[in-house]
Amino acid sequence: MATSLPPPAPPGLPAGGVRRRARWWQRKWVRYGALTALLTLSGLVILALVRKQTGTEGFLVGLGLAVLPVPLLVAAFRWLDRVDPGPWRNILFSFAWGACAAALIAIVANSFATQWIATATADPSHADTLGATVIAPVVEESAKAAAVLLVFLFRRRDFTGIVDGVVIAGVTATGFAFTENILYLGTAFGTDQLTGDTGIFSVTAATFFVRVIMSPFAHPLFTVLTGIGFGIAARAADRQRVRRVLLPITGLLLAMGMHAMWNGSSSFGDYGFFAVYAAFMVPSFGLLTWLAVWTRQRELGTVRDELPPYAMAGWIAAPEPFVLGSMKARRLAREYATHHGGRDAGRAVAEYEAYATSLAFLRHRGRRGRAGADFVVRERELLHELWARREPARPALAYAARATAPPPAPPLWPGHGYPYTGHQHAEHPNGDRHGHPAPHPTSAPHPTYNPYRT
Repeated sequence: MATSLPPPAPPGLPAGGVRRRARWWQRKWVRYGALTALLTLSGLVILALVRKQTGTEGFLVGLGLAVLPVPLLVAAFRWLDRVDPGPWRNILFSFAWGACAAALIAIVANSFATQWIATATADPSHADTLGATVIAPVVEESAKAAAVLLVFLFRRRDFTGIVDGVVIAGVTATGFAFTENILYLGTAFGTDQLTGDTGIFSVTAATFFVRVIMSPFAHPLFTVLTGIGFGIAARAADRQRVRRVLLPITGLLLAMGMHAMWNGSSSFGDYGFFAVYAAFMVPSFGLLTWLAVWTRQRELGTVRDELPPYAMAGWIAAPEPFVLGSMKARRLAREYATHHGGRDAGRAVAEYEAYATSLAFLRHRGRRGRAGADFVVRERELLHELWARREPARPALAYAARATAPPPAPPLWPGHGYPYTGHQHAEHPNGDRHGHPAPHPTSAPHPTYNPYRT
C-alpha cells in the first residue's frame, strides 16, 4: 500500500539520532573475530578432509581446474549488482561460507547419513542413490541457505530486494561448488593415476567437461531460488510476518527439489542426464537470468522515479536522477572523475552513485509502507553521505548528463509532419512545394523537452 512521504528537508540540517553503547558481544570486532575464526577453522578442516580423499597431487590438480569458473561467476553476479552494489565484505563472507562452512557441513552430514542408511538397509548401492537424491539436496541447500539467512538478519541494510538475494545466494553456491569440484576432480585424477588413462578419454576430462564446462551454474541456480525467496521477503513490510517466513522456506524447498532432480538424472536412463539438462536446467537458467536482468532494469527505473524530490529540495542537481538511472551515464561519470581528479575522485563518484541508489530504494520502500522505524535517521545519513561527496560528483554527473542526453528532435514543417531541414526553403524560396509561405526563422517550433538540461 503506497503512503505519502513528506518532502525531503533542505540541506544544512544536522543529522539526528542517539546511539546507544553496544554491549561487548555486539561490538563489530567481536562479531568479526568470531566469524573469521569459525570460517578459518572450517577451511582448515575441509582442506584436510579433501586432501585426505584426493591426495596431495590430486588436490593440486583439482584446485587448479576448479578455480577456472569462479572469476567468471563472481564477475557475473557483481555485474548484476552494479545498480546498488553491496559491500565486498558480504561477497567475501558468502563465498567463504559456501567454500568452507557449507562444504564441511555437507561432507560430514552426507557421509554420516549415507553410512547410516547403508548399515540400516544392508544395501550400499541403494544408500548411495538415496543419499545423492534425497539427503544431499536437503543438507547442501540448507547449509548454503544459512549464509543468505545470516546476511538477511545481520546486514539488513544491504539486503533490500531480489537482486541482493540472487547475488548472495549465487556467490555462496559458487564457493560451495568450488570446494566440491576440487573433491570430484581430485578423485577423478586419482582414478586416472590408477588406470593409466590420459587425455580426453580420461575420467578427469569427463568430470571437468560435465562439472566445469556444461554445468558451472548448477549449484548457483539451485541456491538462487532460495535467494529469490529471501529477496521477496525483504520487500515485504515488517507486519507481514507470515509472508516473510513462508517465502524463504518456499524458495528453499524449490531449491531442494531442483537439486534432487539434477542429482537423480543419472538414474533416469542412459540419456536421463542430457534430457534433464536440455529440457529443465537450461530453460530454468534462462528464465532466472531474464528475471534477474529484468529486476535490475526495474531498479534503474526506481532510481529515476524516486530521486526528483531530492533534486527539488536541493540535495542533488536536477539532471542527476536521470543520470543515476542509466548505467552508461554512471560509468561515464566515474571515468570523467578518475581522468580529471584521480582514483580518489573516481571512488568518491562511485560511492555517491551507490548512496544515491540506496536513498532511492529507501524512499521507494517508505512510500509503500515497507520502511523500518529508522527511516528518517537512515535518510539523513544517506543525504549527508551524498553532501560530503558533492564536490567531485556534480561535475562528473553533469558531464555524463551532457554526454548521454538524447539529441533534440528537428522542428517539424508546419502542417505536414515532416522535419524542416532548410532544403525546402532552398528549393522554394517563396514557400514550400505546395505554395505555402515559408515560416519565419523566429516562428520555428521549440526543440523537444530535454530532461538532462536545466
